[in-house]
Amino acid sequence: MKGSSMNTHMGKIVVHNEVIAQYAGGVAVECFGIVGMAGVSVKDGLVKLLKMDSITRGITVTLNKNNKLILDFHVIVAYGVSILAVADNLISNVKYKVEEFTGIEIEKINIYVDGVRVID
Repeated sequence: MKGSSMNTHMGKIVVHNEVIAQYAGGVAVECFGIVGMAGVSVKDGLVKLLKMDSITRGITVTLNKNNKLILDFHVIVAYGVSILAVADNLISNVKYKVEEFTGIEIEKINIYVDGVRVID
């Protein structure tokens, strides 16, 4: 099982990376300018918008040697918004909420903009 763990005075707590990815994905899609998470097909290289039930495929969670999280987001942004502003908003929201949720410090958040979509 791939997970992030911490020791407390009562014992060990293990949070599966899939749980962290699901929570971080929920936080990400709430951010202004984010249309959704992107899934890249390996066989044909096409990018598609992921549905909420498969949102974790657009997020990679790793725990480094210092027990800090590294999150990679593959996102689709709304047409006409500042990518820098959207990325800054995403980073600050995810960092605060995921650290509060897990109790594990985030070292780095990488954002890969894989597409742009016009919102109706």
